[in-house]
Amino acid sequence: MASIKQFVRRFLERPGSVDLTPFERTVAASRAHSERLGSLDELPEPQADDPAALCALLRETADRTLGLRPYDVQLVGTLALLAGHVAEMATGEGKTLSGAMAAAGYALQGRRVHVISVNDYLARRDAEWMAPLYEALGVSVGWIGQGSTPDERRAAYACDVTYGSVSEIGFDVLRDRLRTDAADLIVPEPEVALVDEADSVLVDEARVPLVLAGAADPGGAVPETAALVRRLVKGYHYEIDDQARNVHLTSKGIDTVEEALGVELYDDPRTLAEVSLALHAHALLTRDVDYIVRDGRVHLVNPSRGRVALLQRWPDGLQAAVEAKEALPPSETGEILDSITVQGLITRYPVRCGMTGTAVAVGDQLREFYDLKVAVVPPNRPLVRADAPDRLFEHAMERDRALVEEIAEVHATGRPVLVGTPDVAESERLALTLAGRGLECVVLNAKNDAEEASIIARAGERGAITVSTQMAGRGTDIRLGEGVDALGGLYVIGSGRHAASRLDDQLRGRAGRQGDPGGSVFFVSGEDDLIAHYVADEYRGGVPPARLVAHAQRVAEGVNLEIHRNTWRYTRLLERQREEVLERRGKVLRGRAASEALASAAPGRWAELVERLGSPGGGAEEVLDEAARQIVLFHLDRCWAEHLAHLAEVREGIHLRVLGRANPLDEFHKEAVAAYRRMLDEVGSRSVAAFESAEITADGLDLDGAGLTRPTATWTYLVQENPFGTEMERIAGRLSARARGR
Repeated sequence: MASIKQFVRRFLERPGSVDLTPFERTVAASRAHSERLGSLDELPEPQADDPAALCALLRETADRTLGLRPYDVQLVGTLALLAGHVAEMATGEGKTLSGAMAAAGYALQGRRVHVISVNDYLARRDAEWMAPLYEALGVSVGWIGQGSTPDERRAAYACDVTYGSVSEIGFDVLRDRLRTDAADLIVPEPEVALVDEADSVLVDEARVPLVLAGAADPGGAVPETAALVRRLVKGYHYEIDDQARNVHLTSKGIDTVEEALGVELYDDPRTLAEVSLALHAHALLTRDVDYIVRDGRVHLVNPSRGRVALLQRWPDGLQAAVEAKEALPPSETGEILDSITVQGLITRYPVRCGMTGTAVAVGDQLREFYDLKVAVVPPNRPLVRADAPDRLFEHAMERDRALVEEIAEVHATGRPVLVGTPDVAESERLALTLAGRGLECVVLNAKNDAEEASIIARAGERGAITVSTQMAGRGTDIRLGEGVDALGGLYVIGSGRHAASRLDDQLRGRAGRQGDPGGSVFFVSGEDDLIAHYVADEYRGGVPPARLVAHAQRVAEGVNLEIHRNTWRYTRLLERQREEVLERRGKVLRGRAASEALASAAPGRWAELVERLGSPGGGAEEVLDEAARQIVLFHLDRCWAEHLAHLAEVREGIHLRVLGRANPLDEFHKEAVAAYRRMLDEVGSRSVAAFESAEITADGLDLDGAGLTRPTATWTYLVQENPFGTEMERIAGRLSARARGR
């Protein structure tokens, strides 16, 4: 029976309001089937149209193949997924098995399923772990990762169920959009997306577009500029805003830079941009917090997961500025050929569902952006974890001393301790401090995430001290060692609150799994980034009150939500335009649309080539069809890339129109629609011109001679949008600095 809390949520239509009663009744009805199946040597064929029978079969099959007998709540979670919801299931409640059973259920209905995770490790682990279950049900399963070859990817996508990270699947979609032969396509038509760690993928990752670029000349920033800004002094030469999102030169800073470079800074846009990028890299991006340097390259750290984001980079100018700051050789840059947001990727699937331990907190966003509702599945056993109130301090130094004392005191009892830190640098500082106290710990951060599974698995052993940056999406349960339950279970300590409360909940959720004892507490200071960035104007010093910390989190969550909304506002129209281009491209790729268009637009040239190449039956038609296809595809892709570049420039400056009291989003849409029409006209005119002049022989079209050469290499990355704050904030900062200086 649904709880009173669930009833109230349904009445108010709040996140987590999905009624579980039908699912619970189905699971109850499945018990009679389970008793019958338990006595059989061979299990019957699955019946996808009978939910109760399917639940029983899934339970028995999982028991026999994996040694895991699903709890009732796991089957409830499976049914919620099969109904197209996001299932919120606490850490340790068996989401992986519930997801696999749901994926099998969809596959048995004849639907192709992509199980989308946050990283390659989880995709491979879960596919291989659940493989015996799928095999017993007659369902094929595969996985893809960064190292998968095209043939391996094609084979994985041919399976009934395919596991892959959101970035790898997204990049495969982007690469397919530039294929020039239908036989080379890899990703099948989307049907069902089952998203693991749904809040991380659908909310956190949704602010970061996936990009496919064509390799170009190496980029770079001027090392002298990096050296110049390194000499500038905060508060004298430059100032940083309260949220540490923007930095601008003071009047003294402007004078110093202009004297050093011998320019009028605001009369030289290129130099101004170069100095701004170098200053941003110097003042706002911190090594071992925002990025690490490994193997001579800059690697960004994913702020929501604490991992190295292997394929992620800032926009090229800022990336080059950070490389110059670290005295590293510049990495190659490239022209953006196409891009897709996570939202655009996921909404391609007609059926969407997901699972996570913290969905209610982002339930409104899941509904707003993905039309998904949240089903809160109760734990198999009641939660008995003891969550202590935050311990609040005025200064970070006081907090850190108390934190180390707490760790030492708890460790002395033998109770395992898991400490969550906000960044790599703090995890390493804490480890050094603990070592100085004779306390040995294991550090899990962006520098050693390859060993994360074994590190996490040992975190519940007696006497263990584990220090980790971010626990979201780690994907490994922490089981208690022998005798640890008598000590109170795993003790989780947070070194400061995260910007999103659900990240705190994910850290806390590592303790108290499956009814285990456990405890948690957060240590917070008035000097923490959360307070300094989001409520600095309200904080009056002293020990920050708990209500102020909670308010800071709400402000931070609001800022991130606005970034998500803003990204979608500006890309929604672009996604629709891309859909039209893809439809047009598909007709060219798979049919004779290009031939028909060019024969109609240039009938004389078409007739001439037919006559010169021979009769249609002699192969002329095939040669011309292929030549027409390559010409139109090239110019369609070329013009689309130019369209993206143009709209990026428009978006960068659109907020200047606020000064004329125009709505920037409306202005952007007007320009985007007009530019799209111009682009389609340009595709036609360029294609006809190329067809008229191209050298086409019986051997085919000379692509290089016709000027249809594509990039010799393509590469993929995730680009951090909005690295400088909003356009208006940047403009305001520059204008105010200039006003103060003059």
